Amino acid sequence: MRFRRFLFLFGLLLLIAITLFHISRARDFQLFGQIISHGGPDRPAVALTFDDGPSNRYTQPVLDILRAHNVHATFFVTGREAAEKPEAMQAIVAAGHEVGNHSWSHQRMVLMSPRRVAEELGKTDTAIRNAGYSGPIHFRPPYGKKLVSLPLVLSRQGRPTIMWSMEPETPDQTPEELAQTIIDQARPGDIILLHVMFSTRATTRAALPNIIKGLRDKGLEPVRLSDLF
Repeated sequence: MRFRRFLFLFGLLLLIAITLFHISRARDFQLFGQIISHGGPDRPAVALTFDDGPSNRYTQPVLDILRAHNVHATFFVTGREAAEKPEAMQAIVAAGHEVGNHSWSHQRMVLMSPRRVAEELGKTDTAIRNAGYSGPIHFRPPYGKKLVSLPLVLSRQGRPTIMWSMEPETPDQTPEELAQTIIDQARPGDIILLHVMFSTRATTRAALPNIIKGLRDKGLEPVRLSDLF
């Protein structure tokens, strides 16, 4: 009898753990508040979103590419990097891009306390505002992870959790392969997750001009997240 009870409890706990794991990484569901992973399909546009940074070395080359193609995008920056690299942050703002909050420390926020979550959000918002940005500050969780405290704090602040509908980067891609993947798979309203801010992201930076051209050839205009909404 005790062994059967043990197996039942173990199975129940395992089921709960698996369920919570899937909830923590779901793109379209969370326990509190609003979650957004896709824009409306009625407009021929997609949102280009870049996570992490800013970077003193790589921010300006990315801005140069976007300016050359007359594209505005959304940069989800980490607060620590934004505070430590004010000139790179100011360059993003001056170029007319949208800036989002990607937490202060880029740690997984699944088990953070509500107080710590609020601190991460608040400090990053301050770093973004200090760069002169006056637009809306959306939030995207590091690694897309969330469970209880993060959605709860965001819902109290009236802020949605921003996820994505396309995550096209994979190891060992060539720039041509990455661009073609995005061009082939993109649909109206997609929110495209990309990373361009570190030395390991040379493939995405090299692919960016072809991504923009290919999307436009397909009839999809790359825009800021808020423009997509």
